[in-house]
Amino acid sequence: MAVVGVVAAAVVAPHATASGATAGASSAPPSYLTLEASHGAGTVTNGWDRVERYLDTTGGFVTEGYPSDGRGDQDGKRVTYFGGVSRPSSGRFLLYSAPGWNTGGRTTPVLLVHGANDTADRAWANPGEAGGYGCGAMSCPSTGLMQYLSERGHRVFAVGFAHKQGDNLMQAQIVGDAIAVIKAKLGVDKVDLVGWSKGEMSTRAYVSSVKPSWGRAYAGDVRKLITVGGPNGGYDYPYAHGWAHDFSIWPECGGKVNAPSPHSHMTCYGQYTAHPEFSMTPSGGYDNYPGQRQMLARWDGVYGVDGAAQDWYTTYYGGQGFYTAGGGIQAAIGAGSLVKPLHDAGVPASITTYLLAGGSADVIGIFNENRGPSDGVVFIDSALDTTGIPTIGGRQTILGANHLELGWNSSAAAQIATWLS
Repeated sequence: MAVVGVVAAAVVAPHATASGATAGASSAPPSYLTLEASHGAGTVTNGWDRVERYLDTTGGFVTEGYPSDGRGDQDGKRVTYFGGVSRPSSGRFLLYSAPGWNTGGRTTPVLLVHGANDTADRAWANPGEAGGYGCGAMSCPSTGLMQYLSERGHRVFAVGFAHKQGDNLMQAQIVGDAIAVIKAKLGVDKVDLVGWSKGEMSTRAYVSSVKPSWGRAYAGDVRKLITVGGPNGGYDYPYAHGWAHDFSIWPECGGKVNAPSPHSHMTCYGQYTAHPEFSMTPSGGYDNYPGQRQMLARWDGVYGVDGAAQDWYTTYYGGQGFYTAGGGIQAAIGAGSLVKPLHDAGVPASITTYLLAGGSADVIGIFNENRGPSDGVVFIDSALDTTGIPTIGGRQTILGANHLELGWNSSAAAQIATWLS
């Protein structure tokens, strides 16, 4: 596919001032970031002003694993943005710029960070792009939080990750990269972050300097952090409701959803099959869902386990059930959950943090979390968990919004805008 505005060489190092940047004066991003392509007016969709693709040349990024049947691939316009590559390396990312990104009257720009199995387009600009399953409701709007904030004078950007279920440690480095580009474009010192769902993990990992051994530490450039339906206290939904969850994943059962399974084996229509490529834990040489594993924490001590589900005990605690087999949640947590490391590292006290939860467990197309108050996926207690967060600016539950509606619900958008102001 044709790529607009290809830049062949890495950009030069930034021209720093004593304070790190001069307000209103643009400079070049760090030398390890290469602008590879830029798509502007007439070539972008969903109301964005432009979309750019960058490459982080730092050693350590890899091309993560993708399910072989294509369910995790980049799709739609994103394939064009990624240069015709449906499975890009995790060192590549998209930076979306909203109308008014360089003219809005609000001083501090906003970076929106999407969640699992999502894109910046569907998450923030066109919730109806994927239909009701994508927006969480029967009727989906064609605009989202991007337009809401942009129309109110905010300078809005969004990051697009290479891997929809990728490693949050690598994606945290990408969050830092996106901030570095925004600072260089606008000549500002700080950015506000909004992390939705899994996006909470990468935003918190960035500001907390929870990183790979080769990664860069937090650069002190975030003013406010807003988590939206974020599993701040972790989640255990796939293990607590594994049987119902698996039917949407396992291909022999008709499943096509790009999500991990708590099981390594399952019986569908009398056929007992293995699918290590869909496993939550590394299995058979596959590890396609590290980002989901990193969000896990046990809630059985608070809300129990769904005892009505088939093979409920072995699904949660591990072992061979009647129809399924798996290692259980504790083995998955041991394979790399980031919940405790994030709690232990803590958000810097200089960052004012706001936590938004949904209170409606009515997500279309899934078995909704019903063991306790939730947004259908994440417990309210988890979304509002302040462990490791010393400076709390506010906590709020939007009772009428489920997990997928939180990014576009009018009450949620108004609350986010209030916190950003």
